[in-house]
Amino acid sequence: MSSSDSWTTSAPKYARVSAAEAVLADLRGAIERGELPVGDRLPSEAALATRYGVSRTVVREALRSCETLGLTRTRTGSGTFVIADHVPATLTVGNYSSQDLFEARPHVEIPVAGLAAARRSPEQLAELHGMLDRMLATTEPARWVELDASFHAAIARASGNRVFIDLQATMGTAAARQSETLNLIAHRRDAANREHAAIVAAINAGSPERAQEAMTAHLVQVRRAVEDLLIGAPGAPDAPAS
Repeated sequence: MSSSDSWTTSAPKYARVSAAEAVLADLRGAIERGELPVGDRLPSEAALATRYGVSRTVVREALRSCETLGLTRTRTGSGTFVIADHVPATLTVGNYSSQDLFEARPHVEIPVAGLAAARRSPEQLAELHGMLDRMLATTEPARWVELDASFHAAIARASGNRVFIDLQATMGTAAARQSETLNLIAHRRDAANREHAAIVAAINAGSPERAQEAMTAHLVQVRRAVEDLLIGAPGAPDAPAS
């Protein structure tokens, strides 16, 4: 029996958090403690779903974040393997690192927000308000991440600048992967909703300066959350999840 097989049969200990976060926390802990050593292949999604009593969708969400943290890598047709026993100094999100995003996003998304405030059409403004409402209403983390990516893409479209639209699309997948991980670990969703609302309010007011300031504040908070995660920020809360 391999070490991963024996680990699968043990009972996990949960903090009272979301299902995906609990799965991620248990996987991360097992890897960092050496119970799942570097080089091991993780059990199948089906086996993990059985172990945790969750759906395979929840397992996949946790595995994506585990890979973003640099602890595992999924190889199509082969499975998911442990590649490190600690979170590295930067996250890998799609084809980019978190540092790549830190450096690039302000040069794209801050001017985009200002242009959107100056140029948005009534239809584009209505689209942004609708996305914000849906983000506030949804209780599905994966759906929120999809809406978050669509929200930033819609701001780029409202800028009317095709270069910025293309640059935003290039960063979009990586930013969504980072957002998914932050929402699992750093509980960023409520704060991000407030930051998004401030951006929409500034665009609605037609104020490029306020829109740029609101987007700057949002990106600063995203960066701070990633940096806190990488230096070992406080863990998940003990309060029960609703």
